[in-house]
Amino acid sequence: MLNKLLLCVLFSFLLSLVLCAVEIPLLKKLKAGQNILEYVKEHKDKGGTPTMGGLGFVIAACTVVLVLCGVSDRPFTVCVAVGAGYMLVGLLDDLLKKLRGKNLGLRPYQKIVFQLAVAVIASIYACRSGRTLLFLPYTKTAVDIGWWILPLGVFVFLATVNSVNLTDGLDGLAGSSCAFFFLFLGSLLLLQGENVTPCLCFCLTGALAAYLVFNVSRASVFMGDTGSLALGGFAASLALFTGNALAVPFLGFVFVLSSISVIIQVIHYKRTGRRVFLMAPIHHHFQEKGFSEAKISYCYAILTAVLGLTLLLPYA
Repeated sequence: MLNKLLLCVLFSFLLSLVLCAVEIPLLKKLKAGQNILEYVKEHKDKGGTPTMGGLGFVIAACTVVLVLCGVSDRPFTVCVAVGAGYMLVGLLDDLLKKLRGKNLGLRPYQKIVFQLAVAVIASIYACRSGRTLLFLPYTKTAVDIGWWILPLGVFVFLATVNSVNLTDGLDGLAGSSCAFFFLFLGSLLLLQGENVTPCLCFCLTGALAAYLVFNVSRASVFMGDTGSLALGGFAASLALFTGNALAVPFLGFVFVLSSISVIIQVIHYKRTGRRVFLMAPIHHHFQEKGFSEAKISYCYAILTAVLGLTLLLPYA
């Protein structure tokens, strides 16, 4: 098993490295540049940076894991399908932004309809396939919640996908945080006795590590919604189908932080006309305070790694 996991990381890294290197000049040739939001003044010089870079690492991870693991394990193949499906929706969103010449792709309600549909289908699948066990974080205890997996699954999908999407706002931020998220989720699954799903986690870790070569400050390519929606889909489905939905708020604390900061900002502004943060999500607040993108991304990644280590403690 260890050899297979090492191959997952290595081959995904190498294939992602090649695909990302190839896609950057291709995206430039197609003029697939990012349209920057006007109110984020620190990013005004990033306009035109190629986006849709998520294609490289998602295709790399999916290709390697399917070659090495096949399609015999149903929950595993559903996870791959869900992540790939979210990638295609994100790709459509990014293409519409490009065609319209502004930072407006799919309408919010269109994204929510798709996300809700996938969340309901995935939750029904988890229920019908008997994957209703739920591990309690920081313990080895699992409880069977039966049909309650349905509302929990819908919430996990909607919250995770949108939170990861919100976190993708600085060079290397979402990529590095997700790399550690999948690394420690895969390690947790191994300790819990999962055999196939950890391979997908480690493939995503290796593929993201290669992508970060091109995405750390200053980024040569952005993942776009193509990448961020896919990562959220992978994270939600892997957590839900393995009984680790309750681990997401801990291992994905930085994603939760992004969503909570936006919710607080919107509610407080509507009530008082004043802002809690200089800008939301909160990583932009830190940037406004003078912290560099590299420092913020580093801190987010390290925090994810530390929280990931704490989740492994009961198995030590």
